[in-house]
Amino acid sequence: MGIIDGNAGPAPSKVPRYVALSLVAVLSIGTILYLALRYRAEKATANVFLNQVVAGDLQSAYRTWKASSGYTFEDFTGDWGAKGQYGPVKSFKIYSASRRANASGVVVTVVVSPYAPFPESNDPKSRENKVVPLWIESSDQSMSFAPEQLIVPR
Repeated sequence: MGIIDGNAGPAPSKVPRYVALSLVAVLSIGTILYLALRYRAEKATANVFLNQVVAGDLQSAYRTWKASSGYTFEDFTGDWGAKGQYGPVKSFKIYSASRRANASGVVVTVVVSPYAPFPESNDPKSRENKVVPLWIESSDQSMSFAPEQLIVPR
């Protein structure tokens, strides 16, 4: 019996390979879930608010906004009402959400349109869309307009 014909011994264990692949899979799935769900609450608050504005229920939208005492309902309708700075809002899209390091809230960037359904980017009506960066405080989901220094560049 020669060296080539001899018994090479038991096959190497496949357990380390399976453990490594399992760890890679768990980390990949965890990262994907984290990225997909990290600003879910703030996006949901923006969605509820904008649906109320689209429906014309400005009283409910003002309550969802949780305005400070200096931002009256008249100020609110001046921004979001039918003749307001961002109105009339007939449709919207949530564009992005981001947080600066050590910030207490999230900037949710939305695009509002005076047309329903929401016009595609190649539609001439899309020129009337307005980008609105909203600040949503994570602790109580109160809203305001995002300060310039907190807007994360795209």
